[in-house]
Amino acid sequence: MDTSAFWTIIEAARSAGGPDRPFGEALVDELAALTKDGILRYQERFDEVHDAVYRWDVWAAAYLIGGGCSDDSFMDFRAGLIALGRDWYERAAACPDSLAEHPAVIAAADVYRDEALFYEEVNYAASEAFERIAGDGEDFYEAWDAYRASQGSAEEDSDSEDMGEDFDFDDPDEMRRRLPRLSALYLRETSSPCTASAGDRGGEGWGQPPH
Repeated sequence: MDTSAFWTIIEAARSAGGPDRPFGEALVDELAALTKDGILRYQERFDEVHDAVYRWDVWAAAYLIGGGCSDDSFMDFRAGLIALGRDWYERAAACPDSLAEHPAVIAAADVYRDEALFYEEVNYAASEAFERIAGDGEDFYEAWDAYRASQGSAEEDSDSEDMGEDFDFDDPDEMRRRLPRLSALYLRETSSPCTASAGDRGGEGWGQPPH
């Protein structure tokens, strides 16, 4: 599966989703229509695009939007970026501050909601779809390890990747310099979500990625 085919699946799930059918459910249904090998190839592409935005500047954007952001929550944020579709994902990858233009981010900032763009379930769509079609006795993670071994690739630690320049997320001046538009939304004089603790923000209630 190439990158274009990966994004075709994401867009199909976005089109199939709606108010009564969350994107995460639609994505599992799309993946369950593939073969087991197809699901594993999807997971391979998912990991690539997910890891590609494992960067300090993207994490800073998540920190502002989420009122803090733990390592686990940053996984959910990156999954949420993928759920937005290729256009918004690539915009955010090129310039995380462009997320200040997304309607869901603007709406969340207005009421100090901290779950916008965090989507935990998307991380596990492949495993759920695989186990749906495989039935009992075949574990997704065992199949994934075997697939990775067959491709001659070992699991890589995202921490070893180049994340760009580190900086202090709790320094308002630094955040305003690097992410001026998001900071304008979230770093207000009276109250700043960045002062919240960086707890888990898995995106409860955020079942449908905004269009």
